Amino acid sequence: MKLCATVLALVLGIAVSAAGQPAAAPATANPELVGALAKELGSTPQQAEGAAGALFGLAKTKLSPGDWSQVAGAVPGMDGLLKAAPAAAAATGGSGVGALAGAAGLGGLSSVAGAFTKLGLKPEMALKAVPVLTNFVSKSGGPAVGQLLAGALK
Repeated sequence: MKLCATVLALVLGIAVSAAGQPAAAPATANPELVGALAKELGSTPQQAEGAAGALFGLAKTKLSPGDWSQVAGAVPGMDGLLKAAPAAAAATGGSGVGALAGAAGLGGLSSVAGAFTKLGLKPEMALKAVPVLTNFVSKSGGPAVGQLLAGALK
């Protein structure tokens, strides 16, 4: 019977532990932030974690090392969030993601459109994610640090 349950779980795409029981959902790098973002986006925690990582990755490229260290210090699990972001898509790909991002009004956030698409999220959801991230950073690191992030994600 245990083998039948394991095979059924595998067919349905459910992770199974060595004991034949459903495996626990993978822990997120920052459950509080990821939960708030998943709720706002109507996404899974894994999608929200990747979205946060993509946006924080963008901010990291735009901020000075000193400013980035302030933002990163305000977010427990930052390394895990950054690792959860999908690899950046080539900007010259033929998928039209860049044009789609431009049409969605993403402005400076257009560089995360490919990551959001890889996560199964619409690129324009980045606009909904930014306030969640900046509010979290403002609460945990202070308003000035939240402003650093908000400025980087304009």
